[in-house]
Amino acid sequence: MVVCGDDGLAHRLAAELRGVYREQVTLVVPPSGRRVRQPVVGRARAASAALLDMVNAAVNRSGNGDQGGADRELEATEPTEDVLADAGVERATALALVYDDDETNIRAALTARRLNPRLRLVLRLYNRRLGQHIEELLDQSAALATRDGSGSGPDGGPDAGAGAWSGSGSGSGSGSTTVLSDADTAAPALAATALVGTSKIVDTDGILLRAVERHPPAPGEVADPGLCTLALLSATSNDPAGTDGSEDSGEQGPQLLPDAAAVEAATGRGTVVLEQVSYSGPPLPAGRAGVPAFGELFSRRLRWSLAGLAACVVALAVALMVVTGDHPLHATYVTLLDLFSINEPAHNDDVGRQILQLLSGFVGLLLLPVLLAAVLEALGTFRTASSLRKPPRGLGGHVVLLGLGKIGTRVLTRLREMDIPVVCVEADPEARGMATARRLRVPVVLGDVTQEGVLEAAKIHRAHSLLALTSVDTTNLEAVLYARSVRSRLRVVLRLYDDDFATAVYRTLRAAHPRALTRSRSVTHLAAPSFAGAMMGRQILGAIPVERRVLLFAAVEVAGHPQLEGKTVGEAFRAGAWRVLALEVADGASGGGRAGSGGPVGSSGSVGSRLVWELPDTYVLRGVDRVVLAATRRGLAELLGRRARHGSGV
Repeated sequence: MVVCGDDGLAHRLAAELRGVYREQVTLVVPPSGRRVRQPVVGRARAASAALLDMVNAAVNRSGNGDQGGADRELEATEPTEDVLADAGVERATALALVYDDDETNIRAALTARRLNPRLRLVLRLYNRRLGQHIEELLDQSAALATRDGSGSGPDGGPDAGAGAWSGSGSGSGSGSTTVLSDADTAAPALAATALVGTSKIVDTDGILLRAVERHPPAPGEVADPGLCTLALLSATSNDPAGTDGSEDSGEQGPQLLPDAAAVEAATGRGTVVLEQVSYSGPPLPAGRAGVPAFGELFSRRLRWSLAGLAACVVALAVALMVVTGDHPLHATYVTLLDLFSINEPAHNDDVGRQILQLLSGFVGLLLLPVLLAAVLEALGTFRTASSLRKPPRGLGGHVVLLGLGKIGTRVLTRLREMDIPVVCVEADPEARGMATARRLRVPVVLGDVTQEGVLEAAKIHRAHSLLALTSVDTTNLEAVLYARSVRSRLRVVLRLYDDDFATAVYRTLRAAHPRALTRSRSVTHLAAPSFAGAMMGRQILGAIPVERRVLLFAAVEVAGHPQLEGKTVGEAFRAGAWRVLALEVADGASGGGRAGSGGPVGSSGSVGSRLVWELPDTYVLRGVDRVVLAATRRGLAELLGRRARHGSGV
């Protein structure tokens, strides 16, 4: 694996590949004097090494030349053709280009594709539309070069590199290109942290899943298994205010993917279960579309006025029908003529008819200003439909999102996709996320969060959590401290770039507010697993650490895997190796169930395809099925037919 970058994401990614996936990594970074935010990058390297120690303590690193999570490190100002060749791109399995500049990444990707058409490319681009075009262009170039036999890269043989996959259905995609944005990849974890306080999540087709550590059940108490039990912990305690995960505290290590007998026999051990991230707070207000609903066109007072006038018209029509004996339709017609003053005066009619005509004319005079007000209100509503909304009265249980920049905009979109009420706070009226907030009709408070009264306007005293996602660490910290002074047990999530600063802030806030949940998150730290999964192949959805071991989540085609094809879900489960979690089916399908096979139940997903969870053990996996499974590193390697490197452990 080759990783090229100029900020902390490159070091984080190298540590993820080396520590979680046990890959041989070559890291290409600028010289020390020319790196972006050089002092922080130095700390990022140390942080990446710490991350490596945490998730990979069992790896023997002697003789590997490991430097901050990489087996080899090169210094180069730009990723030129000579630099890429020196890094071994021609023999590599995957290349990640995570420079902060889109043009640099695109130029290097074009060069790398020419050097190795079979190379798996992962690019970091901020421009989504441009990224789609670049991905199609590079994939087409790789397909043509491979078809013409001009590529000299890895061919899946013994020299294909440590990251080569073999076996049908692995989905690794020889010569594939994946374009990612750190904002997009970090948004699900930030959204999940705001809701449930953890970033141990996996994004599967738009559905967020989290790994939850639970205490051993009390005597006579039945533990909730969630979607499934992922592991039995060695530790028996859980600190909800502490860091995600726990350290090995006993002699017995965690047991990954245990079977039902092991779970039932385990006593005094905590468990890690899989749950779907959901929101149980107040629902969104109705009418979130771009065009307001009819009820939102007019104020409540105007609606009552219109209803009263309509009732008067009906009463006058009924009275005219009684006095004159006319047909109901004719009586209503005559009443409307009198109402709009276009009927003949009732000079020669009886007194009752004359009184009704006068009353109808009076009601018509009242109707004119009401109709004018309705027209003005409707026009004003349509005119301000794209403007900023204010937080409604009585709002509570919402998420206060501070900052509508690149990261904040992605998180806002994700929260609204999950139907979570949000109030945004932004100081710049021209911020890139303002248009998104208008389109989604999200309340926005314009103002500097460091000024008094801004957070109060966002109803911070009744909020569920605060997401401070501005690009300035001190602003995020000040907002969190002020919010905690208003509501001491408020759940807060900070975006902090400096790792040392984040650690100090987290420890201090935890000590000052031990009963409140505090999380400090780095975007590079949250984005690195997604980039690493893309480098490993598109079938990798994510990884979740369990104490000092790691569980991988992957999407796998059943065809070509004898351990899955033709077997029931129960037969395909191998304790300690892999477990089928969900089945992907086309939208509108029955889930693949057949008579006598025990069709799946409990589906959820998105348009086009959906994931069916809680598959019965009797469901038979077919070759056309695509499943999501949890596996250990060794189990996934065995399932996908991967060639294990010497010395790689579980």
